[in-house]
Amino acid sequence: MKNKEKGVIKIFTDGACSGNQFDKNTGGWGVILEYEGKQKELFGGTINTTNNRMEITALIEGLSALTKKRFDIWVFSDSSYLINCLRKRWYEKWQANGWLNSNKKPVENKDLWEKLITYLPDYEFRYFLIKGHIQAGTGDETKRKLYERFVGHNGDGFSYEEFLVIADKNNRADELANLGIKEAGS
Repeated sequence: MKNKEKGVIKIFTDGACSGNQFDKNTGGWGVILEYEGKQKELFGGTINTTNNRMEITALIEGLSALTKKRFDIWVFSDSSYLINCLRKRWYEKWQANGWLNSNKKPVENKDLWEKLITYLPDYEFRYFLIKGHIQAGTGDETKRKLYERFVGHNGDGFSYEEFLVIADKNNRADELANLGIKEAGS
């Protein structure tokens, strides 16, 4: 997809939460911003949160680091929750329903969704879902199956080699999120 990347900001995000199922836990987020060969890494964390909050926060933090508007932005995340909400525009239905979901219950993470959607009019977005935690030691056959899954979610606009680079960036975003957990927990 190299010929279509000129002028595109790529944002690779991940969120993590240690002890997500407990009342007291620590979460972290990581983000990589990439533009025309330059890269910036950001991370942070907080206590008493959830994995989904950290996934959303990673994208908010990435967008808030941008100093100019009107770019094309490609978002890569392993969070189905984040990608599906943005692709399917769930937030529009939530807003129309007074921030109630389809079960007529308050939307979780409303504060973060409200903050995130303020960025949407400023850029042209594309959203890509990737399987998280594809390790370097994963066999080629498994990686090829994961690539087919990636194509199934996102279309065939990326080569296998590009997919491997995206997987590496996702792994790095995960490492950053874990640094955020460590920092917030100390």
